[in-house]
Amino acid sequence: MLYHIRFFCFSSSRAQMCFLQSKQNMRGNGWQCWVPAVTQVIGLMSVTVFPVRLLLVSFLMLLAWPFAFAASLGRSEFDIEPQSWWRRLIDICLRGIMRAMWFCGGFHWIKVKGERAPPSEVPILTVAPHSAYFDAIPVTMTMCSIVTKLESMRVPVWGTLISYIRPVLVFRSDQDSRKKTVEEIKRRAQSGGEWPQIMIFPEGTCTNRSGLILFKAGAFIPGLPVQPVVLRYPNKLDTVTWTWQGPGAFKILWLTLCQPHNPMEIEYLPVYTPSNEEKENPSLFANNVRRLMAKALQVPLTDLSFEDREISLSRGPLHIYNYSSLLEFNLLVCRLRLRAQTTEKDLEEQARRARKLQGNKLSLEDFAQFINLPVTDTLTQVHSFFDQDGEGQIDVRHYVIALSTVHRPSESMRTLKLAFKMYVGEESNAVQEDDLAVILEIMLGVKDVELSALFLSLDRPDTEKITYDELSHFIEQHPYFIQDYLDFKDHPRRFCFGRPLSCNIQNNKED
Repeated sequence: MLYHIRFFCFSSSRAQMCFLQSKQNMRGNGWQCWVPAVTQVIGLMSVTVFPVRLLLVSFLMLLAWPFAFAASLGRSEFDIEPQSWWRRLIDICLRGIMRAMWFCGGFHWIKVKGERAPPSEVPILTVAPHSAYFDAIPVTMTMCSIVTKLESMRVPVWGTLISYIRPVLVFRSDQDSRKKTVEEIKRRAQSGGEWPQIMIFPEGTCTNRSGLILFKAGAFIPGLPVQPVVLRYPNKLDTVTWTWQGPGAFKILWLTLCQPHNPMEIEYLPVYTPSNEEKENPSLFANNVRRLMAKALQVPLTDLSFEDREISLSRGPLHIYNYSSLLEFNLLVCRLRLRAQTTEKDLEEQARRARKLQGNKLSLEDFAQFINLPVTDTLTQVHSFFDQDGEGQIDVRHYVIALSTVHRPSESMRTLKLAFKMYVGEESNAVQEDDLAVILEIMLGVKDVELSALFLSLDRPDTEKITYDELSHFIEQHPYFIQDYLDFKDHPRRFCFGRPLSCNIQNNKED
């Protein structure tokens, strides 16, 4: 029931790495024999248990559909309605059918710790970590509402089941969808238990359970008590994790149904009542709950967020090489809500104004005026981020390039073109070699870019300047531009001698 969420990965997928890790752990203990044994078991289960389980799961899913369809007929999606006796009966039947479905899928015993608080006491359940579509199990066991996009309602069978639990719908075509979703969550949460509890996965995406990423603030904006719920999949061979990188949905389903047993633990932690300070600051509220849940899970906290996924997985000819510094910058601009509110038109306007300054540096107060924000601690951190010399002055062009990079990390050529507009001279469309080095340092997240290999490869007399069209054409002709024609600190070719193309440590195709 969680197909409405897009899935991404912030580190290597555990489902993809499980066999390798098992090999390493078994080294010296006959792991060479262990891997073929697993393969044989999967092969045997694939032709015996898997088709039977898949058939039963499909049958029970289809069996649940008419019950959910009947209970959803004539029911308002926005008004409270008394739960009639026949709808309560359908609810019991649906819970039984869904539990039988998970049982047939190998989730024979689901261990539940703690007690779930009633809706009148706690309107919102925050669940983490979110790592698999099997996280739908606690949803079907409680029949709580979830937050889902409108398109999920059109999915055959599942759409009807989702409609039955009265989800909070997100209309992605509406520019104000995020604001309206938060308002709907707040309206239901303040109903005094008349609406079903809302089960929210505050991470907003799937991770590999190796840590808790930053929580989104939606569940915490109402400022009401929440009950944290933690999920565990203690099986030795992880086949349930579904992230952006790694096995696809069907492969995960196949491997999981081939497992003899899939253990799962659901733990309801004590109700968390926010302080007055947390009620005024949803981010603080979210972070404190996240800290509590991480302690229960015994996993570390990581300052990655849902929005960081594009930076971490950037693509393109000038993809981000080292994103640690840009992730730090992204965290700051997200706190200032600059990334969410920035449009393409805004970037162009800031680039135009930055070009007029012609490299003249701005103090903190001037920088605040440039981006039309008051001076705050976070804004001071952003300003200091580009004040490498500690002079209290920054070149605002550096800020615009960094903002464009985190705003559209997979469209590096558009950022490069924007940067050229700020650096080109009055009489030509070319930029100096030193300026291009600075541009690439910011875009790639690296230090000390050296461009001698690039300019030596240009067949023209002027070797100190380059236009955007020339560089764009050169990058198009050399898809491994970063590896072959750039040199920078900690580059794998840093200590090679001779022509760049002849001393790559790795083969281009492998890169």
